[in-house]
Amino acid sequence: MSNPYEGAPMFVSPLEERDFQHVCAVIVSGHKVNPCGHTLLHVGKSWSWYVHIAGPYKLPKFIPESHYMRYLNENGKREIRRWDIKLPNPKGAHDKLHELIDKPWFWGAVVHNCTSFAEEVVRAGGSKAGQYFNCPIAERFG
Repeated sequence: MSNPYEGAPMFVSPLEERDFQHVCAVIVSGHKVNPCGHTLLHVGKSWSWYVHIAGPYKLPKFIPESHYMRYLNENGKREIRRWDIKLPNPKGAHDKLHELIDKPWFWGAVVHNCTSFAEEVVRAGGSKAGQYFNCPIAERFG
């Protein structure tokens, strides 16, 4: 059996600076060994993508809007909630994502995980949004 769909790494981001005018933190249910859930960023309005870190020492993965339900279904996940994030500096978030696009993300479970990846991108865009405990199901991404 093949692995469930998690998106694909990209060597060039399909997102443009203007896409970062619409950003949401999306919280989905966790995996078997992850009761805290999982965080993805939803970026763009009409041509939108989800971007996330899907495991230890992996590159960021991109999921086009048209494949989001496939991602949820194949991974046995459900969307729990999403929060709009206002970015005073969309260029900063865009540039940070481009910087991270080809760097495997060092995964430290609760301390350096999918949530901290999303926080790093939105904070580069001037937002203070994030989570204190990096447990997406347990707290607001704000």
